[in-house]
Amino acid sequence: MKIEDVRKSAYSMPLTSPSYPRGPYRFIDREFMIVTYRTDADALRAVVPEPLVFDEPLVKFEFIRMPDSTGFGDYTESGQVIPVRLGNVAGGYSHSMYLNDESPIAGGREIWGFPKKLAGPSLGVDKDTLVGTLDYGSVRIATATMGYKHERLDPAPVLKSMLAANFLLKIIPHVDATPRICELVQYELQDVTVKGAWSGPAAIELFEHALAPVARLPVREVVSGVHIRADLTLGMGRVVHDYLA
Repeated sequence: MKIEDVRKSAYSMPLTSPSYPRGPYRFIDREFMIVTYRTDADALRAVVPEPLVFDEPLVKFEFIRMPDSTGFGDYTESGQVIPVRLGNVAGGYSHSMYLNDESPIAGGREIWGFPKKLAGPSLGVDKDTLVGTLDYGSVRIATATMGYKHERLDPAPVLKSMLAANFLLKIIPHVDATPRICELVQYELQDVTVKGAWSGPAAIELFEHALAPVARLPVREVVSGVHIRADLTLGMGRVVHDYLA
């Protein structure tokens, strides 16, 4: 393969059989359960990177079913998103993400810098209860429950919240294991259609794990539970801070 052919075809690894196709990536019938809880401010300060700041010590623990995802197929993910600000721009910082499909793990990390690790999340309905679980290997690290569709929500504010900014810390190492890329990335969801949104009583329990430390942001008080179904496109990112500049 000639040099110009490498330049023309290279966008992911492996070169001759990339782990995912080129975007954009459209998600149909994406289902969220989001349990927002209050945590310790000092614990948040230890993990939120400057220049991001937070106003309240809140964490959104998300369980997301993606049955129809362009290029990525059918998978589930879970993780913690922290409400933050970059100057006057409010949004969410993705602190941890765990999912069960190699293709979106590779694409999410390589393109945007999503902090994705392989694990076993699930989201489903058990009688009258929406249930989200997260296992790392064979070990349970999170369980969340929510009353199923107790109260319908106005889709307008839900849509507004989904269109807010999202922030990621993208890290790509050099061949000597020093950081080659270390950037704060911002992206937004696009072409969002909210098909339904509901609230209900919610609970969440986190368990300590050395390699999946979700419990280091401990639950002090559950603030809300929200259940959403939507179609959306994952927008491309842009660099808003270069830590190596």
